[in-house]
Amino acid sequence: MQTATSITTVAHVIQLSVGPVFLLTGIGAMLSVLTSRLARVVDRFRTLNNTKDEERVEYEREMARLLSRARWIHWAISLCTVSALLICIVIAALFVGSEMNIDPSNAIPILFILAMLALISGLLCFLREISLAAGLIEKYGK
Repeated sequence: MQTATSITTVAHVIQLSVGPVFLLTGIGAMLSVLTSRLARVVDRFRTLNNTKDEERVEYEREMARLLSRARWIHWAISLCTVSALLICIVIAALFVGSEMNIDPSNAIPILFILAMLALISGLLCFLREISLAAGLIEKYGK
């Protein structure tokens, strides 16, 4: 049977993990946006790729831009996923440390900083992809 102090300890660990869990939720929403953008890029590329050879020459530049956008989205998805995995490890370390009486206080800040760096890098890749998409719209909007 658990004592009152062990229940208090678990409650405290749950309180500590709430912030990273909310961050994980935000990263999940970001991944949803990124995957839908990638799907749209792939669909457009397939449509252009299935055109007749004479028409495809007109679309070569757009197809090259779509490939570039797909690469940037791929990197953004990969980096945001790495960030989410690191946040999950942080949460697990909090609970494992609490249950096994191990002090994870040296590892948690490093993991969290790495998670933030991965997220920042993923967001920068996303920003680059958006600028490529906006450039494509401006070009065809004129």
